[in-house]
Amino acid sequence: MKRGIVVFVSVAALMGFNYFAAGKWAIRHRTVPLADILRDGRDVTVEVSVRRDREIQAMAEMIDLPVVILSHGNTVKHTEYSFLTNTFAARGYLVVSVQHDLSSDDPMVTKVGEEYVGRRSQYNRGIANILFTIERLKQLYPNADYRHLTLVGHSNGGDISMYFAKRHPELVKKVVTLDNLRVPFVTDGKIKILSFRSKDPQFKPDPGVVPDDETCAKVGIQVVKTEFQHNELSDRGSDQVKGFIEGAVHDFLNELGEDDSPFNMPRLSKPRPTIDQLAAAAPDR
Repeated sequence: MKRGIVVFVSVAALMGFNYFAAGKWAIRHRTVPLADILRDGRDVTVEVSVRRDREIQAMAEMIDLPVVILSHGNTVKHTEYSFLTNTFAARGYLVVSVQHDLSSDDPMVTKVGEEYVGRRSQYNRGIANILFTIERLKQLYPNADYRHLTLVGHSNGGDISMYFAKRHPELVKKVVTLDNLRVPFVTDGKIKILSFRSKDPQFKPDPGVVPDDETCAKVGIQVVKTEFQHNELSDRGSDQVKGFIEGAVHDFLNELGEDDSPFNMPRLSKPRPTIDQLAAAAPDR
C-alpha cells in the first residue's frame, strides 16, 4: 500500500513538473536569419518555436512535426504573437513566424477600387517569403510536414495567409486569421478556417471578404465575433484578449481531433472569458 502511494506521489510530482516545464521552458525559441539570393539577398528572418520533446522525436525520425506559418500585421513585428506561437508549439507544432516587411520596403498604401486595394504585390511578396522559408526549413527540420500547413495571420498577415491558401491549396490544411480585411475566404470546404473579427470602427472588412452565416455553416468556417479592437489581436492586447483567442484556438483544434498536449496540458494563459463577460468588463470607448 505504501509503495503504491509513493508511486502515485512520484507520478503526480512528475506531472506537476511537466506542467511547469511546459509553460516555462519546454518550448524552444530560435531566431533564424535567412537571405534569399534569388531576390537580391532579401532578409527573411524567422522565429522558430517548438516543444523540445517533439523536436527530439522528430530528430530521431519518430514523427513528422505539423507546421504552422505565422504572418504578422502591418507595422507589427513577427515576434509580437508569442501567445499564439506558444499555444501551437505547446500542442506539438513547429511554429515559424516570418518577418515579411523590411524598413527598406515601400510603405503599404491603399488604392480604393483596385483588387485587394492595391496590395497584391505585398501578398505575392509574402507568398515568396513563405515558400522560400519552407525550402530552407526543410534543411533544418527535415522531419516536418510541409504539405499540410496551418497558416495563421493577423490583419495584412491574415490576408497573406488567405491569399497563400488560394494560390497553393494543395499545401494548406487550416487557416486561422485575426481580422484580415481584404482577401475573401476560401469557401470550398477543403480548408478548415477559424477567423476572429474585431469590433473596431476604423477597421472594417471589404465587402465579400467574410462569407455570410449560411455559407460559413455550409462549409464549416468558424467566425468568432469579438469586442476587441483590431490592434489588440497580438501581444499588444490584454491578457483577457489573448486568453480568449488562445482558448478559441484550443477549441478549434480539439474539434478537429488534434490533441498532442502532454498530460492534457492546460492553456498557457488564463481561462477564456465569454463575449458577454468581455463586453461587461470593457471600458467605454
